[in-house]
Amino acid sequence: MTPALTDAQISAAATLKPIAVVGKDAGIPDEALIPYGRSMAKVEVRALPQQAGRNGRVVLVTGISPTPAGEGKTTVTVGLVDGMNVLAGREDAPAQVAGSVTMAALREPSLGPVFGKKGGATGGGHAQVAPMEQINLHFTGDFHAITSAHNLLCALIDNHIHQGNELGIDPRTITVKRALDVNDRSLRHTVIGLGGKAQGVPRENGFEITVATETMAVFCLARDLTDLKERLGRITVGQTFGGEPVTAGMIGPNGAQGAMAVLLKDALNPNLVQTLGGSAALVHGGPFANIAHGCNSVMATRTAQRLADWVVTEAGFGADLGGEKFMDITAPAGGFEPAVSVVVATVRALKLQGGMTLAEVQAGADAAVSAGDAGAAERHLQALEAGVVNLQRHVENMRRFGVPVVVAVNRFGQDTDAELAWLRGWCEHHEIPVAVADVWAQGGKGAVELARRVVEVVEQAEAVRAEAEARMADAAALLTTEDPHEVPGWAPLYPADLPVAHKIETIVEQIYRGARVEYAPLARRQLAELEAAGLDRLPVCMAKTPYSFSDDPSVLGAPQGFTVTVREVVARTGAGFVVVLTGNVMTMPGLPASPAADQMDVGVDGTVTGLF
Repeated sequence: MTPALTDAQISAAATLKPIAVVGKDAGIPDEALIPYGRSMAKVEVRALPQQAGRNGRVVLVTGISPTPAGEGKTTVTVGLVDGMNVLAGREDAPAQVAGSVTMAALREPSLGPVFGKKGGATGGGHAQVAPMEQINLHFTGDFHAITSAHNLLCALIDNHIHQGNELGIDPRTITVKRALDVNDRSLRHTVIGLGGKAQGVPRENGFEITVATETMAVFCLARDLTDLKERLGRITVGQTFGGEPVTAGMIGPNGAQGAMAVLLKDALNPNLVQTLGGSAALVHGGPFANIAHGCNSVMATRTAQRLADWVVTEAGFGADLGGEKFMDITAPAGGFEPAVSVVVATVRALKLQGGMTLAEVQAGADAAVSAGDAGAAERHLQALEAGVVNLQRHVENMRRFGVPVVVAVNRFGQDTDAELAWLRGWCEHHEIPVAVADVWAQGGKGAVELARRVVEVVEQAEAVRAEAEARMADAAALLTTEDPHEVPGWAPLYPADLPVAHKIETIVEQIYRGARVEYAPLARRQLAELEAAGLDRLPVCMAKTPYSFSDDPSVLGAPQGFTVTVREVVARTGAGFVVVLTGNVMTMPGLPASPAADQMDVGVDGTVTGLF
């Protein structure tokens, strides 16, 4: 039996189109394309045609709670993009997709997980974005620019204090930490300014991973360069000795935002690459979803909407984290309305959620039966049945936003026909549109069924909405209805003017299914400070373990009735949300016992091994 090719081998064997051809196919004129070698380019948004674009429908791909068994959310996202484009060229294509163009809008991988536990993040098998190696490593330098801009702000703050501290900044209140896009637990808590008067003012400090910084969040939520500078200037860096807030816009005679924007101006342009199926993909920005808002840049999604009829984007981790944040933070900031949510699940992960061990899951039912375990098949189905509650919870949650849901079952080689049939039947019994996606092995061809389901549910939802609006003779009634969910279509989980504490409790109760929220003394004091500063109406960005609905990563399935402990509440005034830290979530991860870096090397011919 011929061994299967690895993701890296499949990517290396692919023949990529020149990036100029990818750009031309996507409707990007030559003057708007800034090539980075043969297979990557920046898209200068200002140089795109000014006429109205396509205003493509936005498809959000999210998933169940992640497990070590893997879900392949990015793989399904890339496969769906290619599947939509395959379907668009078929004679039997639905009217809404026939002849259309679908584009991906994805996050850039962080070097933290690339060299840490997860490894690369460009999809897998025949459903990858390429060039895989460059995207997973330095790419076009965006993260280096963001790291530099963020650290420049930190340097300007400390220099201001060293040069006389005209603003009267209390060094003990400085909240902005330095950044590094590598997992390094030793830098979580540091002391700087040692060595005498000439070396600066000693104070406690620390590092966050670049993708957890407010600069990254600002970068990803900004609509253009002007918005970027305004948001950078609003970043709260600390307080004066009198307790007044100090922002980045107050540092220096003109504020720090101008210099920071100088470092970010080129990075702000989205990056154009391609899938192995030849579809265009904008890969840009990369905040984590467990400690930040977890979605690619607003610039990339809005640009893709101008260029394509359908835009498939992905939110990090499960629907309780990245999915919720997309609906409550990213979509409102970007001004785009998601048309459908695709929840990715795997038989493997659901069996793990149902109590099966990782070794059993990875071996698969057929292997156990072949080894003489007669009851293995039934035991695997029982675990699947026990674990499907996790999928059910995520589907119910995404429906709370008024958006239709499709379940994508990402097929793995160990999945049996009986297991896939059971899961499909369960979805159909609960009236959840479902499709099995065999994208790792087949690429876009393996996602045509999923593409059809997506188009069908969007068409049905739009018809229902049109009918509802037609019934409302008075247009003012549509605008003044008290409950936005009375009109079919997307709406955030909570009203914008709800206090932060109530927003936290709404997420815990309605998305996590917890019974109550307990606030540590520091968090209570910070909530009071937010209210006093008039910042207690901002959206909420929960920082929570991705592995459980609760704040305890060991609690799998679909728990309920638990208490979520909030230890800290931090206003990100530039990003425009409040970060709520729960459990033991850290903004600077550490490396695992066996990091992916241990397996990486580069040969004399420049070939990288062990990356993916």
